[in-house]
Amino acid sequence: MAILANRENKDVLKQRLKEENIERKTISFYRYVNISNPQELRDQLFKTWSEWGCFGRIYIAKEGINAQMSVPEKNWDSFVENLNSIIYFKEVPIKHAVDGNGKSFYKLVIKVKEKVVADGIEDPDFDPSKTGKYLDAIEFNKALEDPNTIVIDMRNHYESEVGRFEGAFCPDADTFREELPLVIEHLHGQEDKKVLMYCTGGIRCEKASAYFKHKGFKDVNHLHGGIIKYAEEIKEKGLESKFKGINFVFDERIGERITTDVLSTCHQCDEPCDTHVNCKNDDCHLLFIQCKSCAEKMSGCCTPECITIAALPIEEQRALRKGRIKNGPECLAVYKSRLRPNLKEILKNNLSLE
Repeated sequence: MAILANRENKDVLKQRLKEENIERKTISFYRYVNISNPQELRDQLFKTWSEWGCFGRIYIAKEGINAQMSVPEKNWDSFVENLNSIIYFKEVPIKHAVDGNGKSFYKLVIKVKEKVVADGIEDPDFDPSKTGKYLDAIEFNKALEDPNTIVIDMRNHYESEVGRFEGAFCPDADTFREELPLVIEHLHGQEDKKVLMYCTGGIRCEKASAYFKHKGFKDVNHLHGGIIKYAEEIKEKGLESKFKGINFVFDERIGERITTDVLSTCHQCDEPCDTHVNCKNDDCHLLFIQCKSCAEKMSGCCTPECITIAALPIEEQRALRKGRIKNGPECLAVYKSRLRPNLKEILKNNLSLE
């Protein structure tokens, strides 16, 4: 029986990806469709795609699929043919990465989930198929010119921090589940206004647009294919990009630059910067923005405490973690991501104690 999961060490896999000399395509696609047996489909896809050297992060649920992948160019035609041979995914729109860098994933992960996008919606009368109107790049740019239009960023705070459409409402949320009620509250009393929504690849807006219509909003629109497709279209058609900065992506690249605008600052020194990193202390792994100067000074860590931990031999780090619950009260992580620590203030206080 084939092993339908990857068991190799991530550091080995990352090094192997770095050294490989084949060309890859980084793509994404999604579709809301009723899948009768997600586990069976998951195993079938893992077996086929792993044989072709495909990497990526794919979620499958009874409501559909959400995939971000890296596919070897030599197997591209076979991959597309295979995708179209599956009734659920026939002619599914595929979006290609803006920067074309194929070194985006280092292994293949396919998980069966309750939902492809966790939304927290429990309303039995909600029908996610009744979506809002799709807008292409030209239509979206034109709609943005209307001063009475409300623009909503349906992504998390760390995504909109480094890139966004001008004038957009960016919810201060960590998850899509948290965002929905925040946006409903923001739009209260404006149910008759034109609403424009956007997200990375379109999957969150697809569901959100249906939900807002369900909640009584009359004119709901969303960017077809998300920021990824928008970037393709403005390049092809020579349009002005109303999206500024970086499009955050959930792979090894972390971000795709759309324009040269830098909208954010280093979380440790306040210098203009839009480079997201994860704290080098593996038991912390805080996602934050760090400039080159601070990265060198802080050894890629978020706090002095994490510098100390990350400098320990790996065996000592593992021994300290052994038997403890990840993100539990005794976790080595100095801060959990959701707390969004004020790193600048922490460093300032730390220096004053020295």
